[in-house]
Amino acid sequence: MKLELIDALIIAVYLITMIIIGLVLKKKASRNMDAYFLGGKTLPFYLLGLSNSSGMFDISGTMWLVYLAFTYGLKSLWIPWLWPVFNQIFMMVYLSVWLRRSGVRTGAEWIRTRFGNGRGARLSHTIVVFYAIIGVIGFLSYGFVGIGKFIEVFLPWKVVEPYMPFAVDPQHAPHVYGIFFTGIATFYGMLGGMQGIVWADLVQFVIKTTAGIVIAVTAITRVSPELLAAHTPAGWDTPFFGWKLDLDWSTLLPSIMDKIAMDQYGLFGIFVMMMLFKGIFFSMAGPAPNYDMQKILACRNPKEAALMSGSVSVFLLIPRYLMIMGFSVLAVVFFSNDFLAQGSGIDFETILPRAIHRFLGVGLTGLLLAALLSAFMSSFASTVNAAPAYLINDVYLKYINPGASSKKQLRLSYLIALSVVAFSTVIGIYIHNINDVLQWIVSALYGGYIAANVLKWYWWRFNGNGFFWGMATGIAAAMIIPEFFPGTLPLYYFPVLMVLSLGGCIAGTLTSKPTDMETLICFYVKVRPWGFWGPVARAARARYPELRVNTGFRRDMFNVATGIIWQCCLTLIPMYIVLQQKLPLFSTMLVLGITTLILKKSWYDKMNREEKEYNRFMKSIGAG
Repeated sequence: MKLELIDALIIAVYLITMIIIGLVLKKKASRNMDAYFLGGKTLPFYLLGLSNSSGMFDISGTMWLVYLAFTYGLKSLWIPWLWPVFNQIFMMVYLSVWLRRSGVRTGAEWIRTRFGNGRGARLSHTIVVFYAIIGVIGFLSYGFVGIGKFIEVFLPWKVVEPYMPFAVDPQHAPHVYGIFFTGIATFYGMLGGMQGIVWADLVQFVIKTTAGIVIAVTAITRVSPELLAAHTPAGWDTPFFGWKLDLDWSTLLPSIMDKIAMDQYGLFGIFVMMMLFKGIFFSMAGPAPNYDMQKILACRNPKEAALMSGSVSVFLLIPRYLMIMGFSVLAVVFFSNDFLAQGSGIDFETILPRAIHRFLGVGLTGLLLAALLSAFMSSFASTVNAAPAYLINDVYLKYINPGASSKKQLRLSYLIALSVVAFSTVIGIYIHNINDVLQWIVSALYGGYIAANVLKWYWWRFNGNGFFWGMATGIAAAMIIPEFFPGTLPLYYFPVLMVLSLGGCIAGTLTSKPTDMETLICFYVKVRPWGFWGPVARAARARYPELRVNTGFRRDMFNVATGIIWQCCLTLIPMYIVLQQKLPLFSTMLVLGITTLILKKSWYDKMNREEKEYNRFMKSIGAG
């Protein structure tokens, strides 16, 4: 595909804008480390929510969702529960409030507020830092290779080669592109800190939303409901399902049946139940130590942290699914014959470049490429920002130089950001099958993450020793167990990983002393969680008789269930718009309105009252 001059200029203007944002905000970001890592906790929740959603609007994820929508139609609504997407609802309802009340800078620093400073706390602190850094390096390596291959599709190396000052083997062309674009993302993220990332994400969000609308309008004007129905199997246009998937592509695109079998989604009812089971535990564990957690900690107060998490679904789902369904509808109708000719060799990753080449004209092509490029740079820059936060705050200041000046910390953060990016780039160059490597890292880390991070919120007796052994056992099990279930979807042996990790948690806890009561009382009074906190709650109330114990478990779970329905509506609305299904669209909008009113009364209003009571109490004990 050859870019026209105006398309190249649009992309160039976008890249220059990102660099200017980093330079302009450098001075503001360098005031102190809170300003650098958390934007000084002055940014409004809607900007942080928009930034967070922009970081989640990545290239590889979008392409995967296009494939899902193409193959599974509206039933693809449920498959992202693998992540799970509804973890944002758990954070919105209560976990973001709990996390932000801690007032820490990173997830590893939070460990000290929960487990104190004993040996177990030090072990748990170490494993969280390890988890965070390995996760950052893995995602950066994946992003490096992904962006290089993506750009090569639109800008063949033979077009660029004559202008290069040195010779490059064409097989390394993706690496050159990767270094160039990751360099720009590192530059504005490193200099501008959280402020630079947020304002750059604002520009990127506008671009991606515009592109999503353009793609959706193109699909609506080119594909009628009748034409779409002729190219899709029965049931493709409904999100409802039974025990089996019951999508028969055999007469339209037979090779898709093989793909569905390979995905192991055929028993769809069981698959969704397993996703829900895993997703609930994953969500109750709270955010992983990445850019999502950093955005929560950057909010001005706990209430805004909750609103930020809630706003992510609004900002992310509507524009993203306009784009996803637009691409999918166009591909199903206009590329089916080509895909049929390819037989079993269908490459779904070609949907995006083929659609751009065929349906978008000059100018719109550049806009869309800038949008997809911004999707990569947004998530990359946010991830880069997380690494220095952990290494400076949780290693350098804790173990090496506790009295380091803000200026020295800032310079070191620049060095760490560059080093982490360089290291991940080297990995990306020498590991060719980076997707498999990323899946292994994420599977191993997440396998060890869930049990320990659920118990830390809800069980007072759980201690740092249990946290360490739970995560260590879970990570080790996630590395070994797949060898016993080759070719099996990791979701299906998740219960085994969960039980083993839980066993490590309980064994580590019961064979060591409890966290000292003073640490637990301070944590409980400050965070105010619900769960199995009876002994601590009684001790805290003995000290502070006016302390109000959190009894909101049932209400929070009701709001979570309502919020998940609300989030599903936000996903379905853009889908129905592109598919031009009026009655389902209006019905979904009605459900969205009802669930919004319920959340307003049962969640938002009560959160307001509780935060006012909480703030009054904290001031009364001199902790406000």
